[in-house]
Amino acid sequence: MEPLLETRKSSQTVPLVVVTSTAVAVAGSFVFGISVGYSSPAQTGIMLDLGLSLAEYSLFGSILTIGAMLGAIVSGTITEKVGRRFAMSIADVFCIVGWLSIVFSKNYWYLDMGRFLVGCGIGLFSYVVPVYISEITPKNVRGSFATVNQLMICCGASLAYLSGTFLSWRALAILGKVFNINLQYSGVQYYEFHIDMHKTSTGVAPCLFQLLGLLFIPESPRWLSKLGHYQEFEVALQKLRGDSVDIFEEAEEIKEFTKKLVHQKETSLIDLFQKEYIHAVTVGVGLMVLQQFGGVNAICFYASEIFVSAGFSSGNSGMIAMVIVQVPMTTLGVLLMEKAGRRPLLLVSAAGTCLGCFLVGLSFLSQDFQWAKDLNIILALAGILVYTGSFSLGMGGIPWVIMSEIFPINMKGSAGSLVTLVSWLSSWIVSYTFNFLMLWSSVGTFFLFASICGFTVLFVARLVPETKGRTLEEIQASMSSL
Repeated sequence: MEPLLETRKSSQTVPLVVVTSTAVAVAGSFVFGISVGYSSPAQTGIMLDLGLSLAEYSLFGSILTIGAMLGAIVSGTITEKVGRRFAMSIADVFCIVGWLSIVFSKNYWYLDMGRFLVGCGIGLFSYVVPVYISEITPKNVRGSFATVNQLMICCGASLAYLSGTFLSWRALAILGKVFNINLQYSGVQYYEFHIDMHKTSTGVAPCLFQLLGLLFIPESPRWLSKLGHYQEFEVALQKLRGDSVDIFEEAEEIKEFTKKLVHQKETSLIDLFQKEYIHAVTVGVGLMVLQQFGGVNAICFYASEIFVSAGFSSGNSGMIAMVIVQVPMTTLGVLLMEKAGRRPLLLVSAAGTCLGCFLVGLSFLSQDFQWAKDLNIILALAGILVYTGSFSLGMGGIPWVIMSEIFPINMKGSAGSLVTLVSWLSSWIVSYTFNFLMLWSSVGTFFLFASICGFTVLFVARLVPETKGRTLEEIQASMSSL
């Protein structure tokens, strides 16, 4: 493989170090996906083996997000204080300890503690991974590379779903498998690597891979520039752009922008609501709230139970169909990111999730009519697949891409912590209350989700900027000038 690979879209080149650095970073995203997907196929087995009630299992399912909220609270501070690479290594340690606790758990205390620790790790991952990728990639491929984060979350969740159809919950936690990752852009394969998980906890192997890889990838040049380490900054930027590329113009733009911000104090949570930042905060927080309250984690965490409630004999066939749709649609979103742009994909994605929730709501409504028994199952399957495919296309990954692009370096710590915390808080509310909402009204639950997804279309059309093809400095300057 040549050290520099030319894209079809631009005469600019993408160095191998950018691809490998992205691959190392998204190993944490893969752990994220496994963690989210684990609770759905494991629900029946865990409840029977450990004698958990519905409320106790709801706590297990949602305690991941409680840990993630704690990780989110400190994610911005840790990432800005110690750097992007070291922040990822801290997240790895939390995840390794957490997964080992789940693997060897004898009662629900160890089970819950393990899931809580994994949550702390992925709460930190959910902020630092997209920020790191956005800060190291050239502007012409930044969106596509940043959405690989969501692709790996999708792959991890899909692996958990598929494996959970034939493995017990404990066997699923110690799953052994070789997992292949191919990174492509515009049809050009840049890099492929293999993770050997044989006889290793699913969540531990990618963490070990990442810990090793972090020793060899460069730190974010923008973070180095913020600290005033200009020699290290230029070395890192040159490595990320290639030895033959003239980085003078880009380096000067980054240094000039960060020097202006150095004279400003680090923003606190209260400072975020000043006029110059309010648009960025509204977009970042709004997208995260709408992403979660649209019902994604309810469907991810409890997909098998939704299929059974809708009339399927088991949730396995429906979950396999979800996986078949999820991965290709996420990949399509990656490929379309730099062609269609962020806003169009978000609009189509949000409209699709609205339709999907509406169809699932109709399926539960039709259960009251004997003549519609077969129609009810078809509507449930179609609704879940439309929702999953649409969410994977844009709403899954693009809010995190935009979050990583719109905040300037002096407010990334506080704003990133706020946005990530809001995301996980919203996720916890939805995942914890979902079973109780279904007991109240399954029809009303999904019509409520559909309404929120419909409002998301209006929010994106009115407030979310297009960031395709612009440098981070251009985006951030335009957001603060509004």
